[in-house]
Amino acid sequence: MARFLILRLDGPMQAWGTHTFEDFRPSNLYPTRSGLLGVLAACLGIERSDHATQAALAASVEFSVRVDTTVERLGVNGHVNRAKATVKIDDYHTVIDARRVNRPPKKGETIQSWREYLFDAAFTVAVGTKSDAPFTMDTIAVALRRPLYTPTLGRRACPPTRPLFDGELEAADGVAALRASRGSGALIYSESLESGQPLRLRDVPLHGSKRQFGTRLVYLHKETPCS
Repeated sequence: MARFLILRLDGPMQAWGTHTFEDFRPSNLYPTRSGLLGVLAACLGIERSDHATQAALAASVEFSVRVDTTVERLGVNGHVNRAKATVKIDDYHTVIDARRVNRPPKKGETIQSWREYLFDAAFTVAVGTKSDAPFTMDTIAVALRRPLYTPTLGRRACPPTRPLFDGELEAADGVAALRASRGSGALIYSESLESGQPLRLRDVPLHGSKRQFGTRLVYLHKETPCS
């Protein structure tokens, strides 16, 4: 059995960016690896410019993510499961001196920008550590309980509505950890447990002078949500 930290990502707005330019900033339908590493790095107080420590954190952890269709809420009769239905909505902006998808920025030019957000989304994340991890599970758990920097749900405009840390448990793998955690969901995306439905994503941060990303495989597991 392995040890997992359980995170709850719940808020009115979330945005987990994919390949982006200023005139269109899409959001993935579930948290990216780069986004989750950013959440942990904020809690640990790691500066964005500290590439060596960022890389050490990335080498320490692996994620399994459940897209929640119900979340546990405290009601008048105790804890009950409430349905969640994610909606993706565009937010319109104008931006000056910004790069576009098809060409570099022009000085003084104002362009239109559309930014995607997930509304009323909730995710449960199982964080596991790899063997010989530079960051231990205990170190990460302490940081999640008392973050040094304020964590957000993908973008600065997306604060969480509850503490991220929801405890820890032991399980055979990240998928089993999510199945044992509160709430329910229809889909789990896991780095740690293979399935017959692999997906290739380009969301692995390459820690250098420029923002670049490598690819990884995640494995889709379909669940039967509780009513």
